[in-house]
Amino acid sequence: MTDQSHLPPKGPAKRPGRRTSLIERAGGGDDWRRIVAPESQAPAAQPEAARKATFAPIQPPIALESGPLDGLSHEPAPFSAPATQAARDPARFDAIPAAQVFRGTFHAIDRKHLREQGLIEPEGPVTGLLEEFRIIKRQLLLTAAETRAGRGPVHGMRILVCSALPGEGKTFCAVNLALSMAAEKDTEVLLVDADFAKPSVLSTLGLPGGPGLLDALSDPRVAVEDCILGTDIPGLFVLPAGNASGSDTEWLAAARTAQVLDRLTSQTRGRIVIFDSSPVLAASQASALALHVGQAVVVVRADMTSEAALRDAVGLLSGCDDIKLLLNAAHFSPSGRRFGTYYGYKE
Repeated sequence: MTDQSHLPPKGPAKRPGRRTSLIERAGGGDDWRRIVAPESQAPAAQPEAARKATFAPIQPPIALESGPLDGLSHEPAPFSAPATQAARDPARFDAIPAAQVFRGTFHAIDRKHLREQGLIEPEGPVTGLLEEFRIIKRQLLLTAAETRAGRGPVHGMRILVCSALPGEGKTFCAVNLALSMAAEKDTEVLLVDADFAKPSVLSTLGLPGGPGLLDALSDPRVAVEDCILGTDIPGLFVLPAGNASGSDTEWLAAARTAQVLDRLTSQTRGRIVIFDSSPVLAASQASALALHVGQAVVVVRADMTSEAALRDAVGLLSGCDDIKLLLNAAHFSPSGRRFGTYYGYKE
């Protein structure tokens, strides 16, 4: 089961009318606001019934006991390009993108492989880990809903998951977050492997390799929807990293990136795109992607991530206005709180 330490209580007082984030309410203060700036736009008040249903007060912030998945050696199977991947007219990206329906080749996800890595098992028993990510995802989904209603940050349905340094568990958190969100009845999730130097989403899920995001960014003839892999987990799709080059960051910073990403989220009501990006201080891709997302989740590993490293990482993500922190692998909580035990859920 997971325990965690609470955040320092210092920080500026709350301003009336601003709803605090999950982590602020968990820690009892706005301490992280002295690190994360600028503040995102305050959303409109939710109905009383909705607040009671989705915001049960908790203390302290959520932390995950399981460690990162870096270094997995699962060998992906050979890839066969989809039959629909043909030359495309570059001009197709100039118009307003139509809503894209993902119809890529579907692959079965080995549930045993997920369990062995400590990941959430779809249709499996309710565990403490599942309950933790149920709490984590709720505020992210609410922010995305506010974006669709015109009240939240631009591109709030795009979520960047990263960390300051390698080995802090960002892929573990990104995959579990995608699995948890895919269980929502009105949500479709696209998990993008955006760690171009060391992609690991495909090996984590046991999916074959193939063309991906970088190929769609660098080649106008490649349609990004043709690179997407379907899974037998309802609502979960995966976009590989693609073939890396020496200009990955430059491609992400190009104007075409906005056009390609718009094809993934334009005119869709329930689609969430999660980017598993590279560590912010180890590679430059995360800071470039921050310009194209509405929410960023920085994974902070307990007893490992220093405050100086966290401050530097958050500073490099300044292109995103809504930055949240997720404490991972904590083993101690002064309050003694244990998540997922109310109904006798399994560890």
